Amino acid sequence: MKKVVVVILNYNGEKLFPIFLPSVIQYSNNDFTEIIIADNASTDNSVEFLKENYPTIRRIELSENYGFAEGYNQALEILKEENQFDYYILLNSDVEVTENWLTPIIKIFEKDTEKTISAIQPKIRMHAEKHLFEHAGAAGGMIDYLGYPFCRGRIFDTLEEDKGQYDDQTSIFWATGAAMAIRSEVYHDLGGLDKDFFAHMEEIDLCWRIHHTGKKIMYCPESTVFHLGGGTLNPMSERKAYLNFRNGLTLLLKNLPSKNLFFKVFFRMVLDGIAGVKFLLEGKPKFMLAILKAHFYMYSNLSSTLKKRKANQAKFGTLKLPKIVYPKSIVWQYFANKNKTFKELD
Repeated sequence: MKKVVVVILNYNGEKLFPIFLPSVIQYSNNDFTEIIIADNASTDNSVEFLKENYPTIRRIELSENYGFAEGYNQALEILKEENQFDYYILLNSDVEVTENWLTPIIKIFEKDTEKTISAIQPKIRMHAEKHLFEHAGAAGGMIDYLGYPFCRGRIFDTLEEDKGQYDDQTSIFWATGAAMAIRSEVYHDLGGLDKDFFAHMEEIDLCWRIHHTGKKIMYCPESTVFHLGGGTLNPMSERKAYLNFRNGLTLLLKNLPSKNLFFKVFFRMVLDGIAGVKFLLEGKPKFMLAILKAHFYMYSNLSSTLKKRKANQAKFGTLKLPKIVYPKSIVWQYFANKNKTFKELD
């Protein structure tokens, strides 16, 4: 079998290790898989805890907190120099895996002799309520024509119960960074995750670049993991809202086709403004300010973002919208048409 490495990026996750690491060790420790924990300069006792309780697990200790995106870039660059792993598994520190979770994923890669598949995501359900799909990936990530991400099994805050309705092995737009399997050469050829995203949507940006190459991303229902979510960053924080709105605009500017680029970005900003008013009416002014801050970031960093867009155009040629993109507004479908599940969409 090919060599696989499960890389867990950690930042102050000492309390998570006793809960989630045992399953990773139990179900991922075999002849063709290695487990590595990359520590993002934690300020708690993460490193000491690992040394004392899991001394045989390899650690990569980074010199500072690089964030999710650059933290993985730094760790995987070290592994690139070793040139021994064919597949990287990016796994959050708050994920519980199940027996044989890697086997069906690797089988998909191995059967794909022409390497048309670049990345794969398992089924992701909630750790607390294991019958429900989880926000970060569910049964595969999708995106609408305005760049709003959603999932099979999760649209905005509506989580579906897993009743086997998404047990089809199928192409998806994006694989979650909470549990993403990717060919090592693809990761490095595309330059890894965009460090300026810091966290949130950086995996969608990477997957969009995969689509620019004409390759596919797959969902593997035979593999199941359970995700806690918010293990490092509070899911209801203003910081997360800022990153999501900021990175959502950056995602569009980097990857959308030139046709209607201005219109789509402008319309997206209008919808952001409506969201800001909604936050204000709900008594959440800090969330409205997070949106304003995100827009000001876009203005002040427009030049550098457009340089990345030009780099994409130079590498991939004319940027085209992948056919798998949902051609309508998921916002309209969800809030106006009341379509709350993926199967209800047109």
